Amino acid sequence: MSRPEDNLPPDLFYNDVESRKYTTSSRIRNIQADMTHRALELLDLREPSFILDVGCGSGLSGEILSNVEPEEGGPHTWVGMDISSSMLAQALERDVEGDMLLADIGQGVPFRPGSFDAAISISAIQWLCNAETSDVSPESRLKRFFDSLYASLKRGGKAVCQFYPKNAQQRSMISNAAIKAGFGAGILEDDPETKSVKVYLVLSVGGGDVTGAVSGMQDVDVYDSRRRERKRGKEFAEKKGGKTWIMRKKGQMEAKGKVVKASSKYTGRKRKIVF
Repeated sequence: MSRPEDNLPPDLFYNDVESRKYTTSSRIRNIQADMTHRALELLDLREPSFILDVGCGSGLSGEILSNVEPEEGGPHTWVGMDISSSMLAQALERDVEGDMLLADIGQGVPFRPGSFDAAISISAIQWLCNAETSDVSPESRLKRFFDSLYASLKRGGKAVCQFYPKNAQQRSMISNAAIKAGFGAGILEDDPETKSVKVYLVLSVGGGDVTGAVSGMQDVDVYDSRRRERKRGKEFAEKKGGKTWIMRKKGQMEAKGKVVKASSKYTGRKRKIVF
């Protein structure tokens, strides 16, 4: 079964027909509601918050944010962004409460630094792994998105992004982009090793602790960028370009399945300058 993102860009795939079909499907609405409630559980918000809904679509998740009960920390105020004008038209037709804007998340999150308490994204960020033109790479789109998302969140803020990675490489590419942006990151799987597996990327901005959000949960991998950097500073203090550095880089590339030139006694040696 083909994936939507393999066929067309999201702004073209979600035309008027597909947007209406998505919004009115009771099956999709139930799945979206379950994943949004799961994201809220992972965010663990204790008071009404200002939330960014990334890839908000027709506002299905936003409706839930607006209706969180006071005893559960709500209701929340939210702003949504989506690349599909047809999806946003559905949201307007349904008269959802949040503010929305037409924007490509691959171009970055266009808000002032520290604007939001939290962010959620349901079934959206895997679209960033597809580049529609040869001059744009998935890596650059992911970098712009996570760098700007990190900046838009307040210190101690969290984000939960549910997504459907095509494979382990795509999953790693997404989580690594978040870590490079400065997030503490944890990946949680619901229904692992099944066709209905759902992957949640739980992110925290400096001052928050992602391990607290996923502590005690099964099938969780935690990646903390701050600890990684401290460890990197101790383990990899060797000179860049030296033999130790080159051998480590080669090992990393081999682990990714890339073809690496064989090492020799000349590996890492500096060549004499010849005039």
